[in-house]
Amino acid sequence: MSEEVEELTDKNDSKITTGAMNEDAHLEEELIKRAEETEFKEHMSGNREYMRDMILGSNDGLVSIFLLIAGIVGGGLQSKEILIAGVAAAVAGAISMMAGEYLSTKSQEEVYDAEIAVEREHMKYFRDHEVQEARDMLKELGIEGELLDRVIEQVAADDERLMKLMLTMEFGILEINRRSPLKATIMIGFMFFLGSIPPIFPFIFPIGVYVAFAFSAVLSAISLFIVGAVKTKVTLKNPIYSGLENFAIGAVGAIVSYVIGLSYGIIF
Repeated sequence: MSEEVEELTDKNDSKITTGAMNEDAHLEEELIKRAEETEFKEHMSGNREYMRDMILGSNDGLVSIFLLIAGIVGGGLQSKEILIAGVAAAVAGAISMMAGEYLSTKSQEEVYDAEIAVEREHMKYFRDHEVQEARDMLKELGIEGELLDRVIEQVAADDERLMKLMLTMEFGILEINRRSPLKATIMIGFMFFLGSIPPIFPFIFPIGVYVAFAFSAVLSAISLFIVGAVKTKVTLKNPIYSGLENFAIGAVGAIVSYVIGLSYGIIF
C-alpha cells in the first residue's frame, strides 16, 4: 500500500513540475513575442533639459497674449490699438520671462556649484566618511555583499569617480543635466515671442476687429493644440488628449478675459 502511495506521489510531483516548466516556457515565449512586437524607443537626446523652457515659453506666449487680446476686444478697442497692445505685451512678456529664467537658472546653478565645493572639501578632509556614505547609499539600492565591496573598491580608487557618485546619489547633480543660464534665457524668450505671434498676426491686416479676432482665435487654438501634442514626444502620452487639454485651458481663459473686457466696456 505504501509503495502505491509513493508511486502516486511521484507521478503527481512529476505532473506539477512538468506543468510549472510548461508555464515558464509559455511565459518566456509570450515575453519574446511582446519584445518583438514592441518598438524600441530611444531616449530624448540633445536639449532635454531645456524642454521645459520650450513648452513653457511657447505656451505662455500663446495663452497670455491671446487672453490679453480677448479682453481688449471685449472692451471695444480697435484693431490698431489691439495690435500695439499685443506687440508691446509680447515684447514685455518675453523680456520678463528671460529675466526670471536667467535669475532662477543662475541661482540654481550657483547652488549646485556651492554643493560641489562643499563636497570637494569633504573629499579632501573626510574621505573615509564619504566612502562610508557612498557604501550606505549603494546598500539602500540593494547592492550588498561581495558585489558592494567590489563596487566601493573601484569607486574609492578614483577621486573623480567617487565625486561623481556622491553628487549623483546625494544631490541628484548630473553634469549632463546642468543648464546654461544664458541658453535657457534665450530659449524661453524666443519661444515666448514665437508663441505670441499667432494671436497678434491677424490684426496686422485691414479687416474688421471681430474678423481679425476670429482668425486670431483659430490660429491660437491650432497652435495650443500643436504645443500640447508636441510635448508628448517626450511624455509619451496621448497627443490628441494632451492637445485638447491645452486647447481647453486656453479657451476657458479666453472666455473669462473676453467677459471681463465686455463687462468693462458696458460699465464704462
